[in-house]
Amino acid sequence: MTTLLYLLVIASWALLTARLVKRSVHMLQQNSYRNERYVRWMKKNKVKVFPIKHYLVIIPFLLALVQFENSALILSTIVYTALAVFMSKEIEKKKLVVTARVKRLLITTTVLLLIVAVCSYFLFVALGTGVALALLFLVMILTYHFLILANMINNPIELRINQFYFDDAKKLLKSSKDLKTIGITGSYGKTSVKHFLAAILGTQYNVLMTPESYNTKLGVTRTIREKLKPYHEVFIAEMGAKQEGDIKEICDLVEHQYGILTAIGPQHLETFKTLDNIKKTKYEIIETLPEHGVGFLNGDDGNIRSVTAKNPCRKVYFGIHSNDLDFKASDISYDSRGMSFTLTEKNGESIYFSTKLLGEHNVYNILAGVSVARELGIPLQKMAPAIKALQPVKHRLELRKTRGNITIIDDSFNSNPKGAKMAIDVLAKMEEFKVLVTPGMIELGEEEYALNKEFAEYAAKTCDYIILVGKRQTKPLQDGLATSNYPKEKQYVAANLQDAIAHMNGIANQKTVVLLENDLPDSFNE
Repeated sequence: MTTLLYLLVIASWALLTARLVKRSVHMLQQNSYRNERYVRWMKKNKVKVFPIKHYLVIIPFLLALVQFENSALILSTIVYTALAVFMSKEIEKKKLVVTARVKRLLITTTVLLLIVAVCSYFLFVALGTGVALALLFLVMILTYHFLILANMINNPIELRINQFYFDDAKKLLKSSKDLKTIGITGSYGKTSVKHFLAAILGTQYNVLMTPESYNTKLGVTRTIREKLKPYHEVFIAEMGAKQEGDIKEICDLVEHQYGILTAIGPQHLETFKTLDNIKKTKYEIIETLPEHGVGFLNGDDGNIRSVTAKNPCRKVYFGIHSNDLDFKASDISYDSRGMSFTLTEKNGESIYFSTKLLGEHNVYNILAGVSVARELGIPLQKMAPAIKALQPVKHRLELRKTRGNITIIDDSFNSNPKGAKMAIDVLAKMEEFKVLVTPGMIELGEEEYALNKEFAEYAAKTCDYIILVGKRQTKPLQDGLATSNYPKEKQYVAANLQDAIAHMNGIANQKTVVLLENDLPDSFNE
């Protein structure tokens, strides 16, 4: 009878642990399967990693210590089952993607947990209920940590699989002898530039670009292996980075002939640590170009200008405010249909462009695309219709009409100090009641508090109402509003995004424009 009861304990323990494993794998995936980033997430989210209610399992363990073994086993089964069945459901913005890597990780984790279950049974037989229950409790409490071990075990396998994919992608690129390859990176703007450049080049070339946010080495590899065809003439690779060397790895794979550097700013400081490290990493896209290659750089960006590239390749500068530019925009104006500006080349040729897009940052994004297109032989006049037809990239200052009084400016993809202020500048040009909804900016390292506080102070000058998402997350923003003497009755701190949206709808009693600035991933849910 006691043995049967213990088997029921193992079954209920396995049910709870399986649910915890799913959540921990989801967080590991959102941290790019990097144990060091995953550990940082765990340190910041101890309440999620060690829920207080899980310590209820100690009660049956104490019963076992005073020789109430059957009662301890029955109560253990009840507690484990209840914790599994009534585990709180979290609203997930991005579901766990069950890739082949996730399946391998789940298999390894399952094997490790089976070993624990078998060991606990033998401990139960040899040493009694108390020791066996203690082992199960310890592993359950440390489930998130247990996943680190499984990831470490799988790492050599993943490296070999990835290397096979990289080598195969490199062969495919080499077999496309006339393919023009373009790399794009920057602290912000790279996704928009990718889409705009593809649209402009599409007027004359057959273009393939990395989809969505496939901006890692694996994402670029997957695009090449799954989508590159013999008829493609241009391949555009967006290149993202979270640490030094990330851009160079992708450049070594793609062997790009053209490199675009959109901007350099304080983003991902949590991993980069310093702005100098960001500069060095972003400049890898220029330093890795061949001597006959061409680099296209934002000439108004002080951080870009502060670095002298060692690579002797030719460099083309675009911008709005500087004088020594190869492509310069001027006379920028806005109306109800979008934005217009004059583009002037260094040789004196100029053209008037109109676009549905908003914001000075989008002028930079278009300039980057135009400068590359000119290098590839497309006349300015031929680009004009494509630029006029450009659509905002989803969740990047995307203007969306809704029913009722509300118009949404969706800038929720991610946020950075410069881009967030530019979004406020766009909001400022609107005549309607202006509302900001934001959880603030993340991954800014030691500067995160100061930059968020500064952003709130900047927003306070423009916004008629501000909704902050997350009571703990937005503490710097709350302090910034307090410093600006922003009225309490014009601000609201929401528990989550759903609460924020409900409150937004409640205050929209007149024509309202709402800026959704940033939307944090699930790993930042409070």
